[in-house]
Amino acid sequence: MVKIEDIQNYGKEHFESVTASANNLQSGVQAIATAYGDYAKKSFEDTKSFVEKLSGVKSLDKALEAQTEYLRSSYETFVAESQKIAGLYSDCAKQTFKPYEGLISKFAPAAQ
Repeated sequence: MVKIEDIQNYGKEHFESVTASANNLQSGVQAIATAYGDYAKKSFEDTKSFVEKLSGVKSLDKALEAQTEYLRSSYETFVAESQKIAGLYSDCAKQTFKPYEGLISKFAPAAQ
């Protein structure tokens, strides 16, 4: 039999879980936004450096070499940052739903 106190406690625990989840989501999204900002800043600086280097080149061979180096570096940075940001999304999702684990495990046996 379900008691009124159980329902009240469930409501309180649910509210606390929602609050904790929202706080975790906020910090996760903030970390993701910071990572995107850092990547954009680095990408801009790398492009600026490449253009400066390319403007000082006097031969076609050196221009192609500079372009190849820039493309390789850009691709490697993109892959590394994409993996980092994907990890941040994964961590954000885990941390957002973590407060609900105790609540769900508590009431899952009662539902069966």
